[in-house]
Amino acid sequence: MSRHRVGVIGAGNVGATAAQMAALRLQCDVALVDIVEGLAAGKALDLSQAMSVEGKSASIVGGSDYALLDGCEVVVVTAGVARKPGMSRDDLLSINAGIVRGAAEEIRKRAPNSVVIVVTNPLDVMTWLAWKVTGFPATRVMGMAGVLDSARFSCFISRELGCSIADVQAMVLGGHGDTMVPLPRYTTVSGVPVTDLLSGEGISRLAQRTRDGGAEIVALLKTGSAYYAPGGAAAMMAECVLNGSRRMLPAAAILDGQYGEKNVCLGVPVILGSGGIEKVVELPLSGEEKAALKKSADSVREGIAFLVERKLA
Repeated sequence: MSRHRVGVIGAGNVGATAAQMAALRLQCDVALVDIVEGLAAGKALDLSQAMSVEGKSASIVGGSDYALLDGCEVVVVTAGVARKPGMSRDDLLSINAGIVRGAAEEIRKRAPNSVVIVVTNPLDVMTWLAWKVTGFPATRVMGMAGVLDSARFSCFISRELGCSIADVQAMVLGGHGDTMVPLPRYTTVSGVPVTDLLSGEGISRLAQRTRDGGAEIVALLKTGSAYYAPGGAAAMMAECVLNGSRRMLPAAAILDGQYGEKNVCLGVPVILGSGGIEKVVELPLSGEEKAALKKSADSVREGIAFLVERKLA
C-alpha cells in the first residue's frame, strides 16, 4: 500500500520542524523544497538519519526542484522572511507575497489535487493569496494560525492553573496577530469554562500574552522567531487531513458569508478532514465578540487591499 506524501516548501526552522513532525506523526513520505542550493537536501538527509534513530520508516527527500512536490496530498508553505525584532507582520507583506505567489504557482502545477496549509506571515493575507493564485476551492487552502494561537492560550492557562495541558481546550479566532480574538467563553478545562476558574483580570492577561506570543519569542531569540510550535501545528493539521480525523479546530479559512464576512481569510472553527475543510462552524457570539472579530477581519482586509493595489495579488 502506498504511503501518504507531504510536501513542505521552505527548509528553514519552521519547514524542517514541520517535515520532522509530519514524518513522526504519519510515517509518511516527505518532500522538502527550498530555493537555497543544498539547504533542503542537507536537512532532509539529517532528518532521514533522525528517523533511523527513532526506528521510523518515513522517507524524507529534499532539494531545490519543485518536481519533488509531484504526488503530494498536502503541501505546507513555510517559505518567507521571518520577523525580526520591531518588525510587524504587515512589514513582511511585499517580500513574502512574492515568495508565496511563486510557491502557489508551483503547487498549482505540481500538486493540483493537494490541500495547502500556509504558515508564512502575515498568515491570513498569505493564505488568501495562495488561494487566489492556486485557484483551488476554498476548502483546500487554509492557514495554520488558529491551532497555534489556541495552543499558546492553552499553554498559558495550564501553567496558570497548574493543571495538565491535556485537560485544556482553548478557542482563539480572528487574524493571526494583534487583532486575534481569544474566546474565554468557549475555553474549558475538563469541560469547566475557564471563566469559572480564573478572574477576569487573569484571563485578560493571558489573552494578551497569547496575542503577543510570537513577538515575545522573537524578542527573546533576537535572531529568529518561533518554529517548534508552528511546525508542530502544521504537521497536526496535515495529519487531520490525511487521516480524515474530522476534528474541530480553529484554522484560517476563506469565508463566503460565514460570520458575515466574504472574500477574506480569518481564523474560525472548522471541521478538518479528508479533502480539507469540511465545514466552517459558526459559533454564537456576543456583541463584543462580533465587534472584535469584525475588527480583525478589517485588519486582514487591509492587507489584502495592499496586495491588490500594488498588483501583488
